[in-house]
Amino acid sequence: MDATTLGSLLVGVGTAAAAVVAYIGKRGENANSLTDQLQEELTAKRAELAAAQADVAALQQQRHDYLIRITHLEIENIRLGGNPSP
Repeated sequence: MDATTLGSLLVGVGTAAAAVVAYIGKRGENANSLTDQLQEELTAKRAELAAAQADVAALQQQRHDYLIRITHLEIENIRLGGNPSP
């Protein structure tokens, strides 16, 4: 083999290797992009969950306050001579 043929063969092998590396790198980039998207969605869902939990806590507090108010009204009703509620 002469030097020109050997050089051409090495350039061809180098080009093929570069193409394989670029293909693998692009696949890794796409996987990272998908991971980033999933992490963003997870962050958004966690924020939604935190808001929903805050709403539930506020509703539970409101229910608690209403039960206290109802109890006070029942006590006042009995004190004024009314019948206790069942």
